[in-house]
Amino acid sequence: MSDFDSNPFADPDFSNPFQDPSVTQVTRSIPQGLEEYNPFTDAKTAPPGTSSKAPPAASTQPAIMKPTEEPPAYSQQQQQQHQQQTTQDQARAQAELLRRQEELEKKAAELDRREREMQSLSAAGGRKNNWPPLPENFPVGPCFYHDIAVDIPVEFQKTVKIMYYLWMFHTGTLFVNIFGCLAWFFVDADRGVDFGLAMLWFLLFTPCSFVCWYRPLYGAFRSDSSFRFFVFFFVYICQFGVHVLQAIGITGWGNSGWISALTGLNKSIPVGIMMILIAALFTASAVISLIMFKKVHALYRTTGASFEKAQQEFATGVMSNKTVQTAAANAASSAARGAFKGQQF
Repeated sequence: MSDFDSNPFADPDFSNPFQDPSVTQVTRSIPQGLEEYNPFTDAKTAPPGTSSKAPPAASTQPAIMKPTEEPPAYSQQQQQQHQQQTTQDQARAQAELLRRQEELEKKAAELDRREREMQSLSAAGGRKNNWPPLPENFPVGPCFYHDIAVDIPVEFQKTVKIMYYLWMFHTGTLFVNIFGCLAWFFVDADRGVDFGLAMLWFLLFTPCSFVCWYRPLYGAFRSDSSFRFFVFFFVYICQFGVHVLQAIGITGWGNSGWISALTGLNKSIPVGIMMILIAALFTASAVISLIMFKKVHALYRTTGASFEKAQQEFATGVMSNKTVQTAAANAASSAARGAFKGQQF
């Protein structure tokens, strides 16, 4: 234990590192008073031994960042323009609100009118047929009830009216086509067949087009019927094909189309010009029909109709038909009687 208790610095062979000549030379070169200087005291106090003309210490105020570019002055003219723009925006918003309010009021008035008409019709014992508009003393009465403002919803009334006017336009074109073929028959005696077919097409297509595609469209928008929509699309595609054939005007088919018009133009210029005008009417019918077909199809997709709903409506309509119910009951009773007789034998 005596080895650990001994003082190593008392050893005569130990050399003090602070007594090294290089260290003592550096300590002698330190300026006087520097060893008493405390850097953590007041910064304004100069270190001892320094000159009194030293630059002043930096300010202790916080740094403030200044923008590199000053914002432009908001002139009075710009302020007036801003106020005018705000006033215009408010005026437009108010006009839009007034317009929407007027539309809502019109729809509400339309719904009230339809409700009053329905109540008056129910009080009078039901709706009476009013189409075609025939005189009271006519031997045949109206066959359908037709009132777009009452039966059709407001958002679909314009489309149904256009389709109704399109049907009337095509009917008028068929009527004028009779006179075109008659004039052609006057200048060419071999065109009697065309004149006869022109009268047949007018008598045939006028009622058939109304019943086969316009009435299904009318009923489809009235009751949102998927089955009626499908009937309309199927028949109207055929109707569009008829419009195209009538516009082409194949000779011998009873249509004053383009081919027939050019043929009649060789016989007589006035007759040819008349037939060209009729061919233009047939062409307009075909073009408008195609446009309206696309429009009705777009509306059909927004109503939520589908082929499955059409099948359900068809099945429900068939089973609710009294004639079908009677036939089914008779068939069931006949089958039961046959089975009973078979068991007796």
